Amino acid sequence: MVAPALPTDLRAQLVRRSRWLNIATLAYNTLEGIIAIVAGVAAGSVALVGFGIDSGIELAASSVALWRLDADADHSRRERAERLGHRMIGALFMALALYVAVDAGRALWTGDVPRESPVGIALAAASVLVMPLLARAKRRVGVALGSRALTAEAKQTSLCMWLSVILLGGLLLNAVLGWWWADPVAALAMTPIIAREGVDGLRGTPACTDGCCD
Repeated sequence: MVAPALPTDLRAQLVRRSRWLNIATLAYNTLEGIIAIVAGVAAGSVALVGFGIDSGIELAASSVALWRLDADADHSRRERAERLGHRMIGALFMALALYVAVDAGRALWTGDVPRESPVGIALAAASVLVMPLLARAKRRVGVALGSRALTAEAKQTSLCMWLSVILLGGLLLNAVLGWWWADPVAALAMTPIIAREGVDGLRGTPACTDGCCD
């Protein structure tokens, strides 16, 4: 992705907006992770505990994005940070894919039936609403800045929303129908999609710029 030639004031405004969006993501994911792990331990839910671990990966991705933004004012530093940041986020995608595969496989293998978790259901529902708003706003700024790293990080936020949908569906199916296996099966189906994004990031393949992170 070639960075567009932007007026200095406009570029600085976009950088500030992106920084605040990533700070908001950091704050939300910190709260999300703590609640998910506590609720997961209380309910014996592998999926909820794993979702909390995923929040930690999201924290790391937002931290990479903030590091990339700190280098934006210096063109030479910006280009180096852009390349490295994109690959670092690609590595985080791979870590996320590995976590999902291992966590879902373990849940299917052990057959542990978690208890109902109203707190977990409420948390997953909130993330389904919050994450797409953050992802869309971050993608737009990333595209405006011509940043592969920032658009890749926005895609990871979008994938967090889909993991929230999977978690919510699994928790509801377990609570209503007793289908404890629904969540790990759906999570396994997401693994190839996440891994592909990781491979693209590690290779330096340009992130999408046409709305695919919406």
